[in-house]
Amino acid sequence: MSEYRPGAARRKMGPRLAEFTTFRLGGPCRGLTTCATRLELRRAIEQLGEAGEPFVLMGGGSNLLVSDAGVDAHVIRYFSEKPLIARAGNDLSVQASTRLDDLAAYTVLNGLDGLICCTGIPGTVGGAIVGNAGAFGEQIGDRVVSITAMDRSGNEREMTADELSFGYRRSALADTDIIVVAARLRLRPGDRERLRARRQEILALRASKHPDWQRIPTAGSFFKNIEPTSSAERRQAAGWFLEQAGAKSMRVGGARTFEKHANIIIAERGCKAADVLELARQMAARVKEKFGIDLHREVRLLGAFE
Repeated sequence: MSEYRPGAARRKMGPRLAEFTTFRLGGPCRGLTTCATRLELRRAIEQLGEAGEPFVLMGGGSNLLVSDAGVDAHVIRYFSEKPLIARAGNDLSVQASTRLDDLAAYTVLNGLDGLICCTGIPGTVGGAIVGNAGAFGEQIGDRVVSITAMDRSGNEREMTADELSFGYRRSALADTDIIVVAARLRLRPGDRERLRARRQEILALRASKHPDWQRIPTAGSFFKNIEPTSSAERRQAAGWFLEQAGAKSMRVGGARTFEKHANIIIAERGCKAADVLELARQMAARVKEKFGIDLHREVRLLGAFE
């Protein structure tokens, strides 16, 4: 865990959060602490509490747009460079700081099926659970047995999957102060070679349609797909509506839509977070005007925006 020095954090602003987000955007914070394990996280929360220092939490920095003004608080980054996973039969215990794609790769190597849908998705397991991340009609919430939840005082409790009320790209944890620190997931035995082949197919598919988020500043799909109006219908891709509304050619300042996918915003050199948010507003307005449909952000905002 990187050291927290409350006095230093108050005297001057800390690092720019652009260094820690896949959009490469965002102003400074009052200080930043990176924690890999739940014990480090609890210690950081207790230290900040004793110092009376407000804090916000982030994970891998994907699916996040940080304001140009930054965040007037200390930031705890719950993130591990290496996967922290333990196996017991078909169950996995995983620290929520683990990268989601590292977890997906682990399941393939161990011949466990059920999370191949998370292949190639950036971010951490904790963020994936809060937003019920997934693809191809499956999501991580399908595999959650329970989580270890922490409050802003460092107290822990177990929560079952039923308590989390998973839905499409959401859970009961959204818009709460609850922190996911660990999870227990139940998978099923699978053929390792078939899983490996499927993982390679998904990675190739993503590479053909999506920008490489490790090289190109982006947060992936900006809007959630459209919910069906009845149980007989399927969810519809927000990208289709955006493309029909002419969003592929849109730009605001240094922000533009990705040429291969109308639901993805790219931040070019000189881009500001305000450019991205204004472009997203205009994209949503075009869809509303053409189809009468309201788009809802998948990307979370952090900090103050006009």
